[in-house]
Amino acid sequence: MTETFPFRPPVPGTQPDNNSPQYGSTQKRHPKQPLIRFAHTLTEATGPVFSPSQFPAFADLTNANSLGERIIVRGRVIDEDGRPQRNTIVEVWQANAAGRYDHPLDTHDAPLDPNFHGEGRVFTDEDGWYQFTSIKPGAYPWRNHYNAWRPNHIHFSLFGAGFASRLITQMYFPGDPLLPLDPIYNTVSDQAARERLISIFDLQITKPEWALGYRFDIVLRGRGATPWEN
Repeated sequence: MTETFPFRPPVPGTQPDNNSPQYGSTQKRHPKQPLIRFAHTLTEATGPVFSPSQFPAFADLTNANSLGERIIVRGRVIDEDGRPQRNTIVEVWQANAAGRYDHPLDTHDAPLDPNFHGEGRVFTDEDGWYQFTSIKPGAYPWRNHYNAWRPNHIHFSLFGAGFASRLITQMYFPGDPLLPLDPIYNTVSDQAARERLISIFDLQITKPEWALGYRFDIVLRGRGATPWEN
């Protein structure tokens, strides 16, 4: 007999509010009517299957000529009971050290780095661990309000067994003075939950004379869940 556990809903305030007036674009993007629930089909519930053979891992976003501060990011993907989530695909994307994305829609006048494209993909191991090497991203202006700048951050996307199980979040860096001013970070009203979005400097992950290390654990659901973009 398979043991089952009740779903633990998040505590109010620990997940972003769809309508956050300080975050301007949510006023047009969030649903205005109650969501309509419908049963998932087999395709939505079981596909696609992500595997390293079909989606090769790209764990080092840098090369010898990439500009900026090299970093290592490592962490575990777990459920609300601390159980590791194995073979989970973790995709990341970010701005370069100057605060610019390698994307046609980014017209910020900061320089592009031809040796850094800011995209990577890894899979968790049997114990739920993932790790990648990157460049610490720079802050950039985003015009949400007067003199608005986004804190340094890395975007994370995790897929479960199908498209319906995709979760997206952002990882921030400790001590960033822009965090208290950032409307996206502050869509999470609960302080303890917000702080789960901030990585921790970790000397054990740091590689001597090569790169600083940061730990960022991801909890998929429950009362200690990582805040997700809805």
